[in-house]
Amino acid sequence: MEAGEGKERFLRQRQVLIFFVLLGIAQAASEPKHYSVAEETESGSFVANLLKDLGLEVNELAARGARVISKGKKTRLHFDRQTGDLLLNEKLDREELCGLAEPCVLPFQVLLENPLQFFQAELRIRDINDHSPVFLDKEIILKISESVTPGTTFLIERAQDLDVGSNSLQSYTVSPNSHFHLKLQDSPDGILPQLVLDKALDREEQAEIRLTLTALDGGTPPRTGTALVRIEVLDINDNAPEFAKQFYKVQVQENSPIGFPVAIVSASDLDIGTYGEISYVFSQASEDIRKTFQINAKSGELFLTQKLDFESTQTYTLNVQATDGGGLSGSCVVFVQVMDLNDNPPELTMSTFIDHIPENLEETIIAVFRVSDPDSGDNGRMVCSIPDDLPFFLKPSVENFYTLVTNTALDRETRAEYNITITVTDLGTPRLKTQHNLTVTVSDVNDNAPTFSQTTYTLRVRENNSPALHIGSVSATDRDSGANAQVTYSLLPPHDPQLPLGSLVSINADNGQLFALRSLDFEALQAFEFRVGAADRGSPALSSQALVRVLVADANDNAPFVLYPLQNGSAPCTELVPRTAEAGYLVAKVVAVDGDSGQNAWLSYQLLKATEPGLFGVWAHNGEVRTARPLSERDAVKHRLLVLVRDHGEPPLSASVTLHVLLVDGFSQPYLPLPDAAAAEARADPLTVYLVVALASVSSLFLFSVLVFVAVRLCRRRRAASGAGCSVPEGPFPGHLVDVSGAGTLSHSYQYEVCLTGGTGANEFKFLKPILPSFLALGEERISEASPSFRDNFEFN
Repeated sequence: MEAGEGKERFLRQRQVLIFFVLLGIAQAASEPKHYSVAEETESGSFVANLLKDLGLEVNELAARGARVISKGKKTRLHFDRQTGDLLLNEKLDREELCGLAEPCVLPFQVLLENPLQFFQAELRIRDINDHSPVFLDKEIILKISESVTPGTTFLIERAQDLDVGSNSLQSYTVSPNSHFHLKLQDSPDGILPQLVLDKALDREEQAEIRLTLTALDGGTPPRTGTALVRIEVLDINDNAPEFAKQFYKVQVQENSPIGFPVAIVSASDLDIGTYGEISYVFSQASEDIRKTFQINAKSGELFLTQKLDFESTQTYTLNVQATDGGGLSGSCVVFVQVMDLNDNPPELTMSTFIDHIPENLEETIIAVFRVSDPDSGDNGRMVCSIPDDLPFFLKPSVENFYTLVTNTALDRETRAEYNITITVTDLGTPRLKTQHNLTVTVSDVNDNAPTFSQTTYTLRVRENNSPALHIGSVSATDRDSGANAQVTYSLLPPHDPQLPLGSLVSINADNGQLFALRSLDFEALQAFEFRVGAADRGSPALSSQALVRVLVADANDNAPFVLYPLQNGSAPCTELVPRTAEAGYLVAKVVAVDGDSGQNAWLSYQLLKATEPGLFGVWAHNGEVRTARPLSERDAVKHRLLVLVRDHGEPPLSASVTLHVLLVDGFSQPYLPLPDAAAAEARADPLTVYLVVALASVSSLFLFSVLVFVAVRLCRRRRAASGAGCSVPEGPFPGHLVDVSGAGTLSHSYQYEVCLTGGTGANEFKFLKPILPSFLALGEERISEASPSFRDNFEFN
């Protein structure tokens, strides 16, 4: 539900943002608003209130994300969203920002993010008189020949004032004297002070003249700076040095190394001797020029003493003075133009960036950013790009602003994260570039239903299973993430209303494991099928289903059941066989069935026991009982056959059936023996009677011994309680052996050990096995000699 609400909110923001981007482009072409502030104004000072110019109310500023963007890395202005006031973030030094340029303007933009809109403005920084005129040389030396005629002018070093306008250098004065007066001459670079000789010099009268030169600016009150002008009067030198050219213009690349030769100036003097020896110096050179350039006093060659930077200074004007040995001088101007190189890579400033966007949205604004390059010309022109294999594109806006927009709906299941590299390349030689990496995460929307690993699952379970047996699992996966990918399993209502699915199986809702709720019976239910549903936890939830088929495997849990002959305890059915029957004569057929299936129901028949072995046989596969040989007069009249019926399960189960066979001469002869005949047959064998009597005697003696020992035990306990009579020791009683002598057919002795244990408060008897050295062997031998009827009822294993 949260994902759906976020998607709708994002769509509304996107529509409003696109509309205001177009509106901002239209408004960007209008003239910027102008504001001003005096330099050195304290940080936090009020500049202007922008509400009226922006056309907004105070409560709209925070909602639209209004903020100030200015060129460069420093943020010198602050926009208060609570009041709409434009404030200073720091003190502004006009000389640091603009140097001698006038007016000093700081452009800035007001960015409204929601929706996107730009407001162009300029802040003009007014100069204050915070700098005094300064002479670079506190002492100015002029060497003037005494032959110089009155009216000659001498250019002297001017002062430097960093202020501009009315606060800049306005005038010079010189201390009163009888030889010179001051002449001020206007030039493109400002006022040039010149000394004019009023009276011819006489070295013999005055060899040196000292004057105080004062520079005044136009501030209120005005600021001043002074320098000492020391005039040395020289001997006559009637030829001053003259330069071959009064103006030199050279171009120097900004990456030129230190020591690079910039130019060579040359002056000549017609005098000879010391008056013809020329030395070159800078005249009226600023401190920046003296740090950057150096001149060879002998050769006039100009060298670089530090690297040039086009972005800092584009031109230099050098005044070079050539002075001969007599003190006469000439001057020329060297104009140095710094050639720009592509030595600054472009810069990218991110204004707005949305790093999480929902999937399945159409055109969406991801980021708003600005690019800049301090170089000039082609070196400062830029191209912005992103990789072509991404579903995004760049849309240019005003003032080198760009917006990063999706060009198609994104699918989180195809790709959940995008690494976008924005490359900004200038058009210089060589081209320089800047790269900015963005990571955009696509948030999930529930647009994928769970998918089962199989459409149909076949599970096998053996019958007679234990309840709650794990019989298998189903598995479904969801390509979504979070709650949208959490799968819950359930049993769907069966198509067959007669199938009690709720009592047969259950499913674990979390992992899809299936369990048999009760023991299954193959003979009752061999297979059943049902459908399983898988639903995610998205909003709305999506689901799918799969078919599960359960096959019940048969177990050998049913023993063979004999249908014929009946074994219901009634009078046995006797099969009649004529004595004239030949070998292979069909006596009877045992019919049996098995409730299992397959190999568990495959039956085989076996003759387990017969009164006369070798006379009859059973066919293993169909249960037919046939004679194995021809009958003879010596064969007994009555025969008893024990037939075993066994299946082929694992382990095998079996049943047995007894057949009574009567050999007759003809089918009209009675075939059932009378009870008297059986009794007479038993009397005919005296060995059977002896064995029965012997077993009864042994049992009676054993029981009598047990009773005697119990009586003795009770007697001792009574005497112990009364303090007289027999005493009973504590702990286990010693064993006593009772001998039973053999009598009749039992010719061997039996010994029984009877022990009474005490100390536990209860009587326990321990009976040891009788010692039978050879009774079992003797009994088996005698029984084998007994009558057939006795052998049928007495078996030795």
